[in-house]
Amino acid sequence: MFGPRAQAAMKAVREQGLGKIEIRDRFGCVVGVRDATFSVRRGEIFCIMGLSGSGKSTLIRHVNRLIEPTSGQLFIEGEDINALSQKALRTLRAEKIGMVFQNMALMPHRTVLENVAFSLEVRGKSQEQRQQTALRAIEAVELDGWETKYPDELSGGMQQRVGLARAIAADPSILLMDEPFSALDPLIRRQLQDKFMALSAGMKKTTLFITHDLDEAIRIGDRIAIMKDGVLVQIGTPEDIVTNPVDDYVADFVAGISRLELVSAGKIMEPIDAYRARKGAFDIDACSEAHPDHSLNQLVDLSIGTQHPIIVIADGKPLGVVTKNALLRGVKGETAPSGRAA
Repeated sequence: MFGPRAQAAMKAVREQGLGKIEIRDRFGCVVGVRDATFSVRRGEIFCIMGLSGSGKSTLIRHVNRLIEPTSGQLFIEGEDINALSQKALRTLRAEKIGMVFQNMALMPHRTVLENVAFSLEVRGKSQEQRQQTALRAIEAVELDGWETKYPDELSGGMQQRVGLARAIAADPSILLMDEPFSALDPLIRRQLQDKFMALSAGMKKTTLFITHDLDEAIRIGDRIAIMKDGVLVQIGTPEDIVTNPVDDYVADFVAGISRLELVSAGKIMEPIDAYRARKGAFDIDACSEAHPDHSLNQLVDLSIGTQHPIIVIADGKPLGVVTKNALLRGVKGETAPSGRAA
């Protein structure tokens, strides 16, 4: 809660259930984040997305206490960080949490190597340790040969990679990324997304990734949280978000998203016993086979040139059937006759 009467506004929220607009009008306060309860698994990329002003950047800044919560608790590996002293908080920020901003804020008077090694310098590491660690991080983001260059000699995408290398060099267990690629050209942005996903998978970093771009969230996120007016409207896997939006707001968000690489066979298949009850016996051997994780795109390829349905098999056992009608419904995002979202 932001504003001079934050505590009175909080009391009104608790006792009267006032909304964001009512709090603004009666108390002159802004509700930045409200009822944001969620957990992030170790090694997961958790994307938080929403329109400008939805509260996503405010939320992520609570994780390292750049913003102090008006109320509530936040735990990292079981420890309540709201209870940390300033010294312990500085240690947490230096050793456990790395943050990558949209604006990298690189130091213009320092080289790439010196920028990347800065966090290690602050922690008192020797020059040899700093250099070796920084060089490994620079190599990881494919900036070999640019170590002695200064920020103004680099492109925007290269500066973003320096910022990522700086965070990696500190070897935090948690990365907070606040729209780090949003200002880049589409091709460079996609290349950096690829590089980030490869690094994240290899280093198993737990990541909270802020974006206003649903395509980006779907592409890189293990799960997505959609925010509106400071509230987490829906949390789920990319497939869950696209196929089962909880309300019209989320449905509008995902309306233009292609489902070809997102929706899986397991989501649209009809259970094989139900199909047999409806259609009778059929020749399984004449049907193409798919795994439950196969995408709509793969299913389309399998269905071309045949009138037979596709059999979905896991561990050698037939689980379900995907007909051409179900496949078309899945592409359109409509609901299957069984009531399951296609």
